[in-house]
Amino acid sequence: MNYTVHTPEGTRDRLFAECRERRQVQRALTALFRRRSYAEIITPEVEFYDLFLQSGNPLPQEAMLKIIDRSGKIMVMRPDCTTPIARVAATKLRTVPLPQRLYYDQTVFRSGDAHRGGSSEIAQCGVELIGAAGKKADLEMVALAVDALKTAGLEQFHVELGHVGFFRELTARVDMPAAAAEQMRSLIEGKNFAALNDLLEPYNGQPAVRPLRRLPYLFGGAEVLDEAETLSGGSDALDYLRDLYGELKHAGYGDHIRFDLGLVHQIDYYTGVVFRGYVEGAGDAVLSGGRYDKLVGAFGRPAQATGFAVDVDAVAACLPAAVPTGLEMLIHYGDGEFAKALAVLDVREPGSCELSPCRALESTLSLAREKGAAVVLVLENGGERLVEV
Repeated sequence: MNYTVHTPEGTRDRLFAECRERRQVQRALTALFRRRSYAEIITPEVEFYDLFLQSGNPLPQEAMLKIIDRSGKIMVMRPDCTTPIARVAATKLRTVPLPQRLYYDQTVFRSGDAHRGGSSEIAQCGVELIGAAGKKADLEMVALAVDALKTAGLEQFHVELGHVGFFRELTARVDMPAAAAEQMRSLIEGKNFAALNDLLEPYNGQPAVRPLRRLPYLFGGAEVLDEAETLSGGSDALDYLRDLYGELKHAGYGDHIRFDLGLVHQIDYYTGVVFRGYVEGAGDAVLSGGRYDKLVGAFGRPAQATGFAVDVDAVAACLPAAVPTGLEMLIHYGDGEFAKALAVLDVREPGSCELSPCRALESTLSLAREKGAAVVLVLENGGERLVEV
């Protein structure tokens, strides 16, 4: 009887070229982060569930993969990297001067919607700049996000900037219950135009309703800042984004920067500039980040912070497919020729040559035909010869 053995929901096997592409992206990103003076940090794959309750993490509890330890405590597979790093920065790194530049190359685990086909294992490379506030820190982070996608090998991409302060300024001008404001945030984030119009209908007499109604449409080039300013009558958040964009444009990053003032996701978690990276060919953001000034303080060491994470597999899937190196040669070696066989193998293109495990030459030739190799290099009795298959 034949049995089909499946991987758990949300997981899958990755083979050959997919593995190479993932490693290529990881190597490129981590090398960039080290050049920018970020130091690597590795946190446990399992954390206490209470850690994420204490931090006010925006992930819903049903998105976390839970396990029970021997004492009965609820644990979770690491659902994000930022919260554990904030814990480390506030405890083990408490005596290390700020700012701290940290990077990670880790997998996060999330329980996705069974009907959306999302992955429960997400390979992330990211950075956290802890203990730095203001324009220079935000400038460094957004520029690094652009450089990360470029270094990974992407060409057709852009990073969209928003600022949670703009949404907060507008909602503060509207007299509505907190529950309605939260529902409005969700509708704006999902760009649910019809439902947003219905929600705001009872508040039409209030001046801030018009810009709130337009918020999901305010994405694109720098011109959206002008429209938003006209609609709102001015905003500190808009002034900040305009100033930030001016610096980025002057530094040569302008072609990759756009705006989305409807970026109001996880509004209680983020405290300032937020951004997402999009690439042609990907159905969703491949990079996400922003400023989160309250998280580290939740663990006892107040420190403003910003950072971002790159979805490694999503980026790798958008890269041009590499032409794989086919197997060209097998090495058949006799007694005392193992070192020479390894020396030949090590100078060949990876994947183009293999050692034969066969004792008889005929078996090696048969194996070469099966694998599609063109020749066999025979190393015997101190000599060498090529045998065509």
